[in-house]
Amino acid sequence: MRFIGITGGVGAGKSELLKYIGRHYKCEIYLADEVAHQVKRAGTPCFEALRELFGEKIVGADGEIDRRIMAERMFEDPQTVEKVNAIIHPAVREYLSEKLLKARENPQTELFFVEAALLVEAGYGGMVDEMWYIHADSGLRADRLRRARGYSGDRIRRIMDSQLTEAEFRAACNFVIDNGGSLEDSCRQIDEKLEAFTWQE
Repeated sequence: MRFIGITGGVGAGKSELLKYIGRHYKCEIYLADEVAHQVKRAGTPCFEALRELFGEKIVGADGEIDRRIMAERMFEDPQTVEKVNAIIHPAVREYLSEKLLKARENPQTELFFVEAALLVEAGYGGMVDEMWYIHADSGLRADRLRRARGYSGDRIRRIMDSQLTEAEFRAACNFVIDNGGSLEDSCRQIDEKLEAFTWQE
């Protein structure tokens, strides 16, 4: 079984390509953002640590962490980002390590994917067998973010400025998928890379 990390700048199209992989290969796929949501559910150590960091206002009416409020606080203060990452990243790593161990015991799982924009910064390079970089130029990514998420130009610039540069992504990764063209072309690149693994219709 191969453990593959998928990374790339915001708006690069990582999720869309993983949907394709999930449909056609014997794999397990974990999105770090979704795992991070799971590990901070009410009653978890992360939940308690975040409530201590932000105060009771961070807890929404449903009793869970209010992601919108937390995102706003993190957006305003880079030091808060570091504190939140120090709480959540270790829990995400532990969660994924447990899933990885179970996947290795399952003969039906040929590929294990973890996707996150911050995989390199979070130190996953030493854990994975391969690190893939999903590339699209900044103009195209910004256009996608405006259309799909309604982000302002200022918000897009701030997010992009906080992420690794093109050169840093490429230096940290073993394989690059150019996702600046058609979806069909990107999928062709994936199929060529994974030709040794089982294809499923």
